[in-house]
Amino acid sequence: MAPFLAVFGGIGWGELLIIAFVVLMVFGPKRLPEIAEALGSSVKKFRRATQDAKDEVKREIDVARAETPRSEPPRADAGNGGSAPPKDN
Repeated sequence: MAPFLAVFGGIGWGELLIIAFVVLMVFGPKRLPEIAEALGSSVKKFRRATQDAKDEVKREIDVARAETPRSEPPRADAGNGGSAPPKDN
């Protein structure tokens, strides 16, 4: 129950009961199951869409990594063709 209460911040049980009572009075007891079902369905659809978006992004990242050729890290002597630098005397 703690994550649920964390969303509402400092709302206590008394305030939640008052809000529930007001909702019950506004919508009536017959409409509450319909509202709860619609809310649950909306949350389920939102979670599914969020997961689909995450999967698509991960798939695109994996494809991009697979298409990118891996190169070897540059060697220390790669800038001068493999020869030693000239010495000044």
